[in-house]
Amino acid sequence: MGGMSSGGAMPTQQVYRVPWRVTKPDDAPIHEGLLLYWFPSSVPEFQKSSLLYSRTLSMYATQCVNLLVSDASTPEGTKLVAGDKLPVAVLADPNGNLVAKAENKDGYLKVEQVEKLLESEVKKRESAVKERLEDAKNKAKGGDNQAAIQEYRTVVEQKCLFPGKAKDAAKALKKLGVSDVTEILDGPIMDHGRGAKIERVLRDGLQAENGAKYVEAERLYSQAHRMDPADPVPMRYLGELYRHHTGEWDKARETFDAILAMQSDPMSRAVALHGLGKMTIHEGEFKKGLALMEQSVATYPLALAYRNLSVYWNSEGDAAKADYYVKKALGLDPNDPYNLVFAAAFMAGNGHGEEALKIARENEALLPASYNLAAVYAQAGQKEKALALLKRHFFQYERYEAVRSKEMMEARVDAVFASLKQDPAFVALTDAADGKLKVQGMSGSGASN
Repeated sequence: MGGMSSGGAMPTQQVYRVPWRVTKPDDAPIHEGLLLYWFPSSVPEFQKSSLLYSRTLSMYATQCVNLLVSDASTPEGTKLVAGDKLPVAVLADPNGNLVAKAENKDGYLKVEQVEKLLESEVKKRESAVKERLEDAKNKAKGGDNQAAIQEYRTVVEQKCLFPGKAKDAAKALKKLGVSDVTEILDGPIMDHGRGAKIERVLRDGLQAENGAKYVEAERLYSQAHRMDPADPVPMRYLGELYRHHTGEWDKARETFDAILAMQSDPMSRAVALHGLGKMTIHEGEFKKGLALMEQSVATYPLALAYRNLSVYWNSEGDAAKADYYVKKALGLDPNDPYNLVFAAAFMAGNGHGEEALKIARENEALLPASYNLAAVYAQAGQKEKALALLKRHFFQYERYEAVRSKEMMEARVDAVFASLKQDPAFVALTDAADGKLKVQGMSGSGASN
């Protein structure tokens, strides 16, 4: 599902999850764009807020608007919201100076308030950029080309937040003989009406994907992409569909590479890096794939990427690192059933079999978790149950042979199925394995998708 949820917990009616990043004391300073801070009143408010889903905020995240969740007790919180009743949203410049603020109403901060806060400031700044463009034009008409060039360059520097105006300035510079202007990419559609139409198509695509109607999902995701080629979100849905469901890895690579080449939000970039890392590991370039997945979580933390980093290090026999990444995934959402089943697969191999079996039994109905459920039962010595769940994974959850063969190969080299590797029933069940991933231990991708 576009790599946005850890495994299915995202509300199915929502497609534009906002890439909020929780601030940490050791974060590198931000030197560009605007900083939009959200200071929630509590963890439950943060988990249920309407601020979590918005196409408008997601698109601004592609245009150098940094979306940050922070605590009022932090240095930035003390400076920006001291004494304010939470929740509060604050716009600041890269120097940490207050620009504008949206306060809650009756204890609730609505996404519409925050969108309006940001849009008002962007419009104000866009007016200033327009004035610079007009001033540069007048200077050029008056024959003062050097002053005009300087003004136009100032506008080009605003290309991240105002790509349209920057393109106009770049064209004017070329007419004045300036040849060192780099290409400026189009920005996404910000019109609310057109954006709502894109969102509806994307939502229909997600509904089709959830119903395993992958051809229809591809059609709808592609339609949403054509409606706004500068919006990376439909592309990440497409990329994940190709990578995870249909096994068309050439198309997945092309899509993920396109996301990384465009001006995209941190979550979309992280999804692309993770997808490329997964495929690279499967194709035998383990260190390169690891680096891509590490780059993914550095760009934006995804539970899926943390889970696969845990699998990688478990395959290398590094239990400490494997456990570290399990905890990182759980830290993003400790109640997500897919995170819990994944953790149980490791618990089963580390002397906590009964606790792992309890989690497995409570979540046995989760079809997408079938592989990890099988891993729990295999390590607990329940062969028949493990084989039944693996069969469910291969032939009910997976619908395409290109994916199924890769998953079968992953199972054959996965340490969690070590007790089954010589079993004739297991060998027969995985007889379509594609022959790749000839490594010791786990495959680096089998225990999570």
